[in-house]
Amino acid sequence: MEAYKFTRICKLENSQTQTFAFAQPPAELILESGETLGPITLAYETFGTLNKDKSNAILVLHALSGDAHVTGSGGWWNNLIGEGMGVDTNKYFVICSNILGGCRGSTGPSSINPKTGKPYGIDFPLITIGDMVNAQRHLIDHFGIEKLLAVIGGSMGGMQVL
Repeated sequence: MEAYKFTRICKLENSQTQTFAFAQPPAELILESGETLGPITLAYETFGTLNKDKSNAILVLHALSGDAHVTGSGGWWNNLIGEGMGVDTNKYFVICSNILGGCRGSTGPSSINPKTGKPYGIDFPLITIGDMVNAQRHLIDHFGIEKLLAVIGGSMGGMQVL
């Protein structure tokens, strides 16, 4: 199997957010509340190269007000993640996605409710930390990663790590 190689690995400041969609009806995501949600889009960015056996992946989870842009120009963990840093993007494949329920590219209250054709607004279902983690799992599965090397995050991201 060939390793994933992403074009953004050389110029972190030019990283672009991508999206991953899943939970297409009728296979919607079942939330901890018992409600269902779908389709779901997660915005994410990656840095580095996923190795052949997919054993070098690190998932970074952000705080409540964060986004998927963890490093590079405007990144929120520039002192930790990047070439030659503690989380060296020459060695590790770093994935950071915006959370489910966030409004920076991932499905959240400002997203269009497919049942009404209008933004969810206050009708957006209650999302738990467990629901956010479940959505992250779908993204990791999308890359074919069975086991992450590490998961890190601060504040609400740390709650997801736990």
